[in-house]
Amino acid sequence: MAFIVNDSMALAKRLGADGVHLGRTDGDVREARALLGPSAQIGKTCHDSRHFAMEAGEAGADYVAFGAFYPTTTKPSNYRPAPSILTWWSSLFEIPCVAIGGITPDNAKPLVDAGADFIAVCQAVWGKDDPAAAARAFTEVLKP
Repeated sequence: MAFIVNDSMALAKRLGADGVHLGRTDGDVREARALLGPSAQIGKTCHDSRHFAMEAGEAGADYVAFGAFYPTTTKPSNYRPAPSILTWWSSLFEIPCVAIGGITPDNAKPLVDAGADFIAVCQAVWGKDDPAAAARAFTEVLKP
């Protein structure tokens, strides 16, 4: 299991994290690679932009993230990409893609079916009284 710090290269470095996820304004993938080293896992938010995703891939990102696919209170976003962006990405590129934003066990399947290699969840797990049970609720939708 990897420990990825959200939004802060400096914190990822200080904690010895396995990597960092960079939002659009959190810095450059190349800068993160120089700071964290060649084995760090570095991801980049691309919202609904194919262009941003290609730039992140060219810069050396280990994964690209699209979203928010659904309304979310964790990081409210006006971006609402169609699941087809996941299909487009996974059919052309080997770099994994992550679906982000408002994902629950009830709405994750279309994203997985569209080609998401990973899903990022927050409130669907940590916003519940029993986070372990909430995480297990994703088991069925994530089966290959």
